[in-house]
Amino acid sequence: MDYPHTGVTFSAGDDFLQKLFDAAEAVCRGNVKDCRGRPVLIEGGGYNSIYLETQPMGGEMYAKRNLTAAMNNVLVFIEYQLRNGRYPGVVDWRNEQFAPRYGQFQGFCFPRPALNLYYWNKKRDREYLERLAGSLEAWDGYLWKYRDSDGDGCLESWTPVDTGEDHSGRFHGASVVGLEAPGWYWPGEKAPEGDPVFPIESMDVMSYSHDARMTLARLSALLDDGREAEWRAKARAVRAKIRSSLWDEGRGACFDRDSANRTMPTLTHNNLRCMYFGSFEPDMAERFVREHLFNPAEFFTPFPLPSIAVNDPCFRNASENNWSGQSEGLTWQRAIRALENYGFYAELTILGEKLINNVGRRNTFPQQFDPFTGEFSEADKRADYGPTALSVLEYMSRFWGVHLQGDELWWGCLGLSGRKGGEAVYTQQWDGAEYTLHTGGGRCRGSINGKEIFSVSEGARLVTGWEGGIKKIINMTDSPLEVELHSPAGAQNCTLERNGVYGGG
Repeated sequence: MDYPHTGVTFSAGDDFLQKLFDAAEAVCRGNVKDCRGRPVLIEGGGYNSIYLETQPMGGEMYAKRNLTAAMNNVLVFIEYQLRNGRYPGVVDWRNEQFAPRYGQFQGFCFPRPALNLYYWNKKRDREYLERLAGSLEAWDGYLWKYRDSDGDGCLESWTPVDTGEDHSGRFHGASVVGLEAPGWYWPGEKAPEGDPVFPIESMDVMSYSHDARMTLARLSALLDDGREAEWRAKARAVRAKIRSSLWDEGRGACFDRDSANRTMPTLTHNNLRCMYFGSFEPDMAERFVREHLFNPAEFFTPFPLPSIAVNDPCFRNASENNWSGQSEGLTWQRAIRALENYGFYAELTILGEKLINNVGRRNTFPQQFDPFTGEFSEADKRADYGPTALSVLEYMSRFWGVHLQGDELWWGCLGLSGRKGGEAVYTQQWDGAEYTLHTGGGRCRGSINGKEIFSVSEGARLVTGWEGGIKKIINMTDSPLEVELHSPAGAQNCTLERNGVYGGG
């Protein structure tokens, strides 16, 4: 299929922002590889493969620039899904062919990005929806058939790389030895036996099912197959089980349980992953963000988002590939959807500005950062790590650009107060149309094909339909917004929300 052309241009009077944008664009272009005529976006930074934890999500972010590569990053996992429903955790490109690996789940940032590509394709491919629905249902069936080995209704992780937490100290004491080198993979459908840690009752794996089920509900609505209510009920059951089995009301966070059903007390960023998958109820997300994510003693360090709370005994500031503590580019990438899912737009702004200001000091893109100094951890020489580069570009699209989510366009009207050369122009090209946001002089002006649809004072996000009808205005300041609406589609159903900047930290 021929997919719509997409592209992004960004011109900023602030030389700092322009150089950062250009450097991130160059890294992402370099991570696009041709596989016998099929472009795909690899993870980069020495990871020359397509990982289930990163690349469907990364591909969907790169759909702004290359929709064909984005689609291939999803389709390759569907194509190599086993008959029992299991996806490969990794797809390599070796000897001029794809080589799937099934030794680990390696995360599951897949369902919602895969669905959003349907909208990037202007809702033109019902066959793709049907294929995606069948694939996700098979995956969810696999999880519940094999990954609840003790039958208690809580899905399990069987290896550290089922959740992509390489070398994390929170698994200390595990003696599980997989069937493939280096001994941490676990292919097959028989659970580890006799290990003091694994199988783990896992907030991550439960969330994989939740995201699949919620996406299946949305797919059912689009396909009108009569199963939307069924899938929503199944997703609610997962959320309820997460709360009853893994949530600690006293501590305001989730904690996994080990093979003996003992709570694993390490306070991890995986709670933010649950928010990415939408598996927290709103009150749970509120507590984790307010009590932990923006707590300077835990996750709101000088450079935020360590993998483990810095005051936890398990925290280790290891500069090599290690999920024991340092701030990971992949966490910054997932934080965008995690916070947007629950309406934390101002908090997202606080975090994103820290990433932009830190990475722009050097314009290289490491996998990890020291959470106390923000220094780039390049002991493993990963300076072109795709998730970090994509994170920078995505935060910029939220602040000074345009982002497509489903039937909506989200316009980032943060403004440029406090930056040099306070003017910027961001244009999203999509299927022959141009969506442009001009920022300058304390105002942000959005236009479609050269026709202005709104003007607003800085410090907001606006949501429109594809044709420009205003749906929502989100005020992220403590002052009233000055808004002018010129949309030909009108703003009859527009809502105004207040999301003032969080004062903690």
